Amino acid sequence: MNKVVTDGLVLMPTPYSQGLDMWSAGDGTPGSVTYAGSGSGAFVPADQDFGGALEIVKTNAVQRLRYMGETPILPGCYLRITARVRTLGGPLPEVRIAGYAGRGNGALGGVTTTGPVTPITAYGEVVEVSAIVGTGNRGGVDLVWTGAEFGHFGIDLTGPNGGVVRVDDIEIEDVSNVFLRDVVGIVDVRDYGALGDGVTDDAAAFEAADAAAQGREVLVSAGTFRLRTNVTFQSQVRFEGTVVADDDVALILQRNYDYQTYLDAFGDEEVAFRKAYQALLNFSDHESLDLGGRRISLTAPFDMQAAEPARKTYATRRVVRNGQFQPIDGPAWDPDIVTARATYNPSQPTRLSDIADIANIAVGSLVTGSGVGREVYVRDVNIGQRRLTLSQPLYDAEGTQVFRFTRFKYLLDFSGYDDLSQFVLSDIEFQCNGRASGILLAPQGLTFHLRDCFVTKPRDRGITSHGSGCQGMLIDRCQFLSNEQRTKVEDRRTLCFNSNANDVKVRDNRVVLFEHFCVIAGTGTIVSGNHWFHGDGEENGVRKGGIVFTTPNVVATISANYIDNNFIEWTNEHDATPGLGQQYSFGGMTVTGNFFLASDVARWFNFIVIKPYGPGHFIHGLTVSNNVFRLLRGNIDRIERVDTTFADLNFIRMRNVNFTGNVFHGVNDEIRNPLSVEHRQDTRSETWVVETDGALPFGGRARTVTSIVPEGRIVDAANQPTFAAPWVDTEFGPDGRQFRVVFDREVRGTLRAEVRMDNPM
Repeated sequence: MNKVVTDGLVLMPTPYSQGLDMWSAGDGTPGSVTYAGSGSGAFVPADQDFGGALEIVKTNAVQRLRYMGETPILPGCYLRITARVRTLGGPLPEVRIAGYAGRGNGALGGVTTTGPVTPITAYGEVVEVSAIVGTGNRGGVDLVWTGAEFGHFGIDLTGPNGGVVRVDDIEIEDVSNVFLRDVVGIVDVRDYGALGDGVTDDAAAFEAADAAAQGREVLVSAGTFRLRTNVTFQSQVRFEGTVVADDDVALILQRNYDYQTYLDAFGDEEVAFRKAYQALLNFSDHESLDLGGRRISLTAPFDMQAAEPARKTYATRRVVRNGQFQPIDGPAWDPDIVTARATYNPSQPTRLSDIADIANIAVGSLVTGSGVGREVYVRDVNIGQRRLTLSQPLYDAEGTQVFRFTRFKYLLDFSGYDDLSQFVLSDIEFQCNGRASGILLAPQGLTFHLRDCFVTKPRDRGITSHGSGCQGMLIDRCQFLSNEQRTKVEDRRTLCFNSNANDVKVRDNRVVLFEHFCVIAGTGTIVSGNHWFHGDGEENGVRKGGIVFTTPNVVATISANYIDNNFIEWTNEHDATPGLGQQYSFGGMTVTGNFFLASDVARWFNFIVIKPYGPGHFIHGLTVSNNVFRLLRGNIDRIERVDTTFADLNFIRMRNVNFTGNVFHGVNDEIRNPLSVEHRQDTRSETWVVETDGALPFGGRARTVTSIVPEGRIVDAANQPTFAAPWVDTEFGPDGRQFRVVFDREVRGTLRAEVRMDNPM
């Protein structure tokens, strides 16, 4: 780049032959004394070496020669000032290039105004001196004039007085091409005052370069640039040097906002992600951060909120996508475990009190102990009052006991937020390597979305919610691969995810060999199109709940899933008073269009298990329809049961239970509700006792008979048909699983009845 050519810039000073009134013996500013009016200088028209020359008698300690014309100083433009001198007689002086750095309001202070000194060692010897001036602190630049607008250039004669010196016409030329490798299209931050020494704040220079770029690319050349205030680049920027910035200082790259550019800028994977994420939350003009397919290795759990410490809440949609996270092995990934004595009162169902070691218990810790249900976490810690808040109530922990608090370590930890909503992670692999867990959600927030991701070999958990940050959570088209694939089912301890809040949607995921797929405590859940399998190769092997609901009135739909070697487990373990009171009982679940498969399991295995943790509960609203239940290598007795470890269901209160349209392979007792039964009465009797043979769901009672249809003739003792309608006596027998059909006389024949174990109304 040459401004003389591209912009028509005039740099060369007026020759001495055109008059000495443009040549100052002072600093060159208007009003300074000129050589036209000074007796110490005269024009020589025919010097043997220079042609026209200025002859000066040195009379001052520093004899100045300055061009009074204002030579413009432009960012990115570098000028070389060259002078040739020769001594005729008297003491030999020294010579240097010098100048006056000017700006609109006067001299620019704090800059070097003189170049290197060159001694004159012999009479008649032509000595050439030069210096380069520019706005950028670059190697080879003698006069760094950041902020200057113009200069008055010339020479200084120093050393002893009395010498007679002739000076050739001074030359000023544009040498910017020496410093810029591209001839056009680049603005270097050094041209605007950036020092790149790792100490000086270069933020203003960055902003100035960006403002001057006007569509050109900004270059951050080699060096280490310290930023102490926020910087936003609206121009394309390229980093050869690196940037250092405090945690609360943001670097926002609006034109080329992507992880690779931040990695170029900061030179460290973790720092680059931190700063790129910080920018994502700070008006980067982008809704997503593209990791560019890069793998980011983390030395410790990544505190997402600490990346932008000024924001404790965030509710604008943001996406991080297209990359991989993995832990670097080390002690930072070891879970923190604290055991502490605490008191629980069911009247304050989500509080533990009087905790002596409260300061050592971390938010997000898993709580275990007697009477504690699955996936109960610490939501908040109040050190001053020695108490903490739980994500869920405890079902049987009244009183004081020792609890265990285990804080897993997650690749991405959002727990530092107060509220985070509409956050999306897309096309990312969380390669946990058996050392780290995956994601810890914020304690509160809406519609966290994980889509098209892999969570591979988490040490303990894939996704953890320790509060209500899972409200409306979406998990779509992800694959969860266990770190326990060679472990027997009864020894597994890992989990894909849990949720505490409502309206979770889990769709089209594949889940491989965990202890549980998920533990869901909220309501309004949709689980659709997933394949989760949790078996092993053990004969008569143990199986556990794949999907575990811990709310009795769950309002959930489970449809079109492949449920392989595990079961749906439905409990109320997150209830401080689990016996039926004023709350809703078990209900609101639809299980339809699924494929249930199991192999090498014991006969007592079941695909649907209800486990009440207190007495009095019943089912009010359960539909299991159009599913396929299939066994490989063995049979099971039935597909469903009640786990009576704590309590049984109240079968007298069952309502609106429907098991219809299901297909059974390898199941001994095929259950239906309503159940169509055929009864053949070979001996005449007024009362026919009809068996349901355990074919009603959960071994339920014969509560309702909705229809009776004779098959053929019903005949009396005279072998004559009878047309009198019988009446029905339901819930007959010691367990209520029979019903009686009562006629007005002794008859025999065959009938078909439809019976239910519930009241359908």
